[in-house]
Amino acid sequence: MASNTGGVKPMTITGRMVRERERLLGMSPEERAWRAQWLKDQQLSHNEPRHVPEYWKERLNPIRRAYRAPLDMVQKGLTPVLGLEWAHAIRFWTGKIALIGFSIYAGAYYFKYNQNDWTRKGGWRVIHSRKAVVPGDEGYPNFPQRSTPADYAARGFKQSPI
Repeated sequence: MASNTGGVKPMTITGRMVRERERLLGMSPEERAWRAQWLKDQQLSHNEPRHVPEYWKERLNPIRRAYRAPLDMVQKGLTPVLGLEWAHAIRFWTGKIALIGFSIYAGAYYFKYNQNDWTRKGGWRVIHSRKAVVPGDEGYPNFPQRSTPADYAARGFKQSPI
């Protein structure tokens, strides 16, 4: 199995001064200078983080770049107006809401036009429960009146206009 460090034992560059308690015990002038330099090295320059288009082109395959393109254009247009964070948030949530809406629409379409009735074998069988009726209510007892054996499991055959 390959090592993440190339066979070299990993070491921390922060030293013992990463913990506040260690710093409170006292630091030598060399440690203070090292700590000040280390803190200075952690600050990003004014032009970071850098956006490198070639990196993103290599990171995303052509199919992914194609389906991301519309919302990327929306984000690119909103970035000067709202800033990068808000533009990215709007891009992210727009995509999620569109996927949820499409899923709901596709599910409703499928259930509406692919019902399991007498004309086909497949499809979802949607069974509606009868309304609950207790003694004393109008329509009690609530059970279907079936006169012939052909009335059972008709699956909408008798209501067909054919």
